Amino acid sequence: MSEHILDCDIRSIAQALRAGVTSSEELVDEAARRHVTYGAAFNAYKHWDVDRARCEARAVDGLMSSGYDAGLLTGIPISLKDLYGVRGMPIYAGSPAELPKKWQEEGPVTEALRRARGVIMGKTHTVEFAYGGVGTNSHWGAPVNPWDSDTHRVTGGSSSGAGVSLSQGSALVAMGTDTGGSVRIPASVTGNVGLKTTIGRWSVEGIVPLSHTYDTPGPLTRNVSDAIIAFAAIDPAHRDAEAFFQQVAGAELRDISFALCDEHFWDSCQPGIVEGVQSAIAELESKGARMGKVSLPEATQARKSSLRGGIFGAEGLSFMEEYYAERAKTLDPNVGERFAEARNINAIDYLKAIRRIHGFAELANNKLRHVDVLVTPTLAVSPPTVEQVADTSTYMRHLGQMTQNTHPVNLLELCAITMPVALDAVGMPVGLQLISCGGREERLLAVALACEKVLGTARQRLGVAPRCFE
Repeated sequence: MSEHILDCDIRSIAQALRAGVTSSEELVDEAARRHVTYGAAFNAYKHWDVDRARCEARAVDGLMSSGYDAGLLTGIPISLKDLYGVRGMPIYAGSPAELPKKWQEEGPVTEALRRARGVIMGKTHTVEFAYGGVGTNSHWGAPVNPWDSDTHRVTGGSSSGAGVSLSQGSALVAMGTDTGGSVRIPASVTGNVGLKTTIGRWSVEGIVPLSHTYDTPGPLTRNVSDAIIAFAAIDPAHRDAEAFFQQVAGAELRDISFALCDEHFWDSCQPGIVEGVQSAIAELESKGARMGKVSLPEATQARKSSLRGGIFGAEGLSFMEEYYAERAKTLDPNVGERFAEARNINAIDYLKAIRRIHGFAELANNKLRHVDVLVTPTLAVSPPTVEQVADTSTYMRHLGQMTQNTHPVNLLELCAITMPVALDAVGMPVGLQLISCGGREERLLAVALACEKVLGTARQRLGVAPRCFE
């Protein structure tokens, strides 16, 4: 069964389930074996519940044997970031003490996964209250990036355990949230795919908030095909994953309008990143892709306005002080420092920033309506080692670098997907980011799948992470 989990996409595994070649319980057993092998070393999970998962898997197998079929996600192992409410599972949101049981209530995204009969393996680690894109947590430790065999590198945040759960094979879909890059960053630096959905496309009810303005749920997967299946299973407009897959599978590169942008996204890239992304672009062009040009100064303008206006910090702090003011004394130092800075944001600056950024978002969406996707590197830098972000000043510098290319996508109200295309100069995965207008996830996924058919999946293109060899 190891071969299936490591090498097959969800559609192939779903076919094996329906043919009786395997069962959901066998998938869960293999996920558990992988967790036993790598769990202590990688630290992906805050809460792991294999006994409950086996019960869910047996129930799924019984339903399938009687002819019930909820779709392609049926019986598939899933992990959820420890911001998602799951009945009967403790929730910490990265903090040192468990949150009240009301946060275990399941929202629409978790309910959709339940309807699809996915099997929840556990809750993955997060940066405390999701406030950080690096992936460290002083309370529970930073998950370990499997792509560096010698040094403890970060896995990106704030969905810090999500990508690792995919890499170790204990989940085939990992649900995260993305406020400034928190799905795409951990997906990119662990060599996985990550989809940032449009603001408001999916409900954030039942998810502990950071920013009520910019929070978005999204899946991390091992390939684009699996991202399509996860999206369709959750999205209210679809739900029939196979029908949706067939809908998007026919896109041809020659019919897709790609665009490149000289501003912002290519600035200060570390060695191997530009080269890796440009090599992937050249491969796409050799198969018929046409790359146009678009000017998007709004990316830099929106980011500067957000940082000046302190939107994420102000909104996160307002939530924490309203509900959990007593936790201020125990905050992770990096999170606490940023929330402390947010206390200096006044209402006028906050509201001006919101209004100004919304104007930039309108301009950006109007420009991108004329193309299918904007192509950029997902990150401009390699993920740092834990030692490199040990103090707050260096942490803040690395945080700014890691969110350079993801943060503007949230602010400009766009949707985006990252897919792995190369290894950089220090052997860490490089992500190609495809960005579309808000609300165009269907076209975005079609384009990403067409690209993956040319470039290959992460496993085909990058191989296996050095720490994942058994």
